[in-house]
Amino acid sequence: MTTAHDAVVLAGGAAERLGGADKPGVRIGGRALLDRVLTACRGADRTVVVGDPRPTTRPVHWTREDPPGGGPLAALGAGVRQTGAEVLLVLSADLPFLDEDAVRRLLGALAEDPEAEAALLTDAEGCDQPLVAAYRGAPLRRELARVVEERGTLAGGPLRRLTGALRLTRVTAGPLASFDCDTWEDIATARARIREHGTVLDEWITAVKDELGIELDVDTGVLLDLARDAAHGVARPAAPLTTFLVGYAAARAGTEGGPEAVAEAARKAAALAQRWAAEQDEAG
Repeated sequence: MTTAHDAVVLAGGAAERLGGADKPGVRIGGRALLDRVLTACRGADRTVVVGDPRPTTRPVHWTREDPPGGGPLAALGAGVRQTGAEVLLVLSADLPFLDEDAVRRLLGALAEDPEAEAALLTDAEGCDQPLVAAYRGAPLRRELARVVEERGTLAGGPLRRLTGALRLTRVTAGPLASFDCDTWEDIATARARIREHGTVLDEWITAVKDELGIELDVDTGVLLDLARDAAHGVARPAAPLTTFLVGYAAARAGTEGGPEAVAEAARKAAALAQRWAAEQDEAG
């Protein structure tokens, strides 16, 4: 069971290395960078985005650091003020490959170490990523207040002033989890990566679900097997039509059916396709 938590997503940077482009709105695989991060943290009870309001695929609460452009520490402080959870997930909005598994690992690492005040992701070089992390709310607020007391403001303050005073535990995830897009070269790399054979299908399915507002997780292998059986045993156009009908049947079963309704409808349709093919073989 995932620890109850809020999420703070920082999406208000100047993106100077992108020529001032709207980085959170840059699309990777047809989805804005910000929307990709919001999908990864969809388990949060409350999600606060620090930046200028924009349309998003998931409902969020908006806020802005004062003054705007005050840097990540000021943005973090603004976001934290809009939360009340005991555990806070803190993310930057430029992580195209962050997924729910990495988020669960951060939350799990914090829950498993009662002495830890924050769980930080480390990148391939072993560097801490304070904007891919889970924090205990009370220590985080305590240290933000301490920085304000010492400096008079959070604006322009380095994140290490914050994390250096916290008891940390670290999480090592795959090399892509902490990949961020600071340059157009990074964006080109991310766009090429999602089109690789081993990842393109999962990326596409996730994008479609986000676009259609679908939360349902299904076994894509089952649907692909069904499409293959329908194409080979009946006719090639039968594949997309059959999978559409399976989805329609599962929807009619209602929300209580969930993935099981899809699996059951796919099983029935696959059996029918196999019977159809068997009859054709006998006739041949």
